[in-house]
Amino acid sequence: MSAAKPPPSHSLPSFTAISTKQGLILILSTLTLLTFSYVSFSSLGSSLQYSYSPPITTLPSASTLKEDVDAEEGTSRNPDGFTDVYHSPEVFKLNYAEMEKRFKVYIYPDGDPKTFYQTPRKLTGKYASEGYFFQNIRESRFRTEDPDQAHLFFIPISCHKMRGKGTSYENMTIIVQNYVEGLISKYPYWNRTLGADHFFVTCHDVGVRATEGLPLLVKNSIRAVCSPSYDVGFIPHKDIALPQVLQPFALPRGGGDDIENRTTLGFWAGHRNSRIRVILARTWENDTELDISNNRIDRSTGPLVYQKRFYRTKFCICPGGSQVNSARIADSIHYGCIPVILSNYYDLPFNDILDWRKFSLILKEKDVYDLKQILKDIDNQQFVTLHNNLVKVQKHFQWNTPPVPYDAFHMVMYDLWLRHSVIKY
Repeated sequence: MSAAKPPPSHSLPSFTAISTKQGLILILSTLTLLTFSYVSFSSLGSSLQYSYSPPITTLPSASTLKEDVDAEEGTSRNPDGFTDVYHSPEVFKLNYAEMEKRFKVYIYPDGDPKTFYQTPRKLTGKYASEGYFFQNIRESRFRTEDPDQAHLFFIPISCHKMRGKGTSYENMTIIVQNYVEGLISKYPYWNRTLGADHFFVTCHDVGVRATEGLPLLVKNSIRAVCSPSYDVGFIPHKDIALPQVLQPFALPRGGGDDIENRTTLGFWAGHRNSRIRVILARTWENDTELDISNNRIDRSTGPLVYQKRFYRTKFCICPGGSQVNSARIADSIHYGCIPVILSNYYDLPFNDILDWRKFSLILKEKDVYDLKQILKDIDNQQFVTLHNNLVKVQKHFQWNTPPVPYDAFHMVMYDLWLRHSVIKY
């Protein structure tokens, strides 16, 4: 017996060929399929909005920057200023409000504040970010005295303070290990997650290595560090890159009204303490359009000569030094000079929140040989857009005491809030 010939694929089933009951079943099945498809795509879109953004390594195209001009015009209609310098402006706005309302952190009380615990060494210098965090967390609404209310637990030991007291790297590792092991034996909280809901903050170069005696802290706990180097175990989806901010700033912020004063194409001055800095100096130190100094600027030539160069420059070159990070990035942002990140890998601060392509240039180290042409290819409209976007993010790279909304402290807390949400126990 031959099979019945199927209807054409483009035609709908005839209700005369099937019973009323069969027709209803077919209609309900179709509606169910459509509903399931809609929910699935909606869930996918929602999860993508919250997903981690990988480090950015591409130069923004002209079309990308030109699109921002329209976004700037819409800023006046958005009183909160949540523009597309953020990956997901609305998600950031809503999650930030939820964080301020709910987020609680418990600070372990153990340790003598006169030694290495609880209090920062100082709030100045290139490691000031560590000091500010220690002080800010104590005077913020996020602190709770009740560990049962806490979402995260802060391990308050300062590597910067240890180095200030002359502690060797070997002894620092032992001190950190003994302190954390003491907390583990005294309190029940670490063992619930093997440290996944604990975090550690350090801005000193050796601070990351100071945790090497505690494999579970390196593997499980959140480490907020100024040196997010992959070769010392930095894990991007878990750890946090702190902005290294040299405060107090010597001069006020550069604003959107100083563009005409920026006549120098590019600027860098510093020690040649890394391979990329050596190449940068050798390639461009005699160039007439790039202001590249082979060493630090002689302060005897006048007051604040180094800082004033930022005000006169369009693009400030930020190569890594002994570590991948550099306080020059925060300096550039503060003084309104577009930072040019020259690194093969750098998990930039707040990279999962801010779209760095909108206010900086991200280059590979090999691009150093074409640096001048790359900068000259950025036309005036593109530069103005980058500069205006840079002004919008300046508040995120400023520490304050007491802390104020959306400053560096609150952005670090937001990063911690994002990471706490994936902890299951």
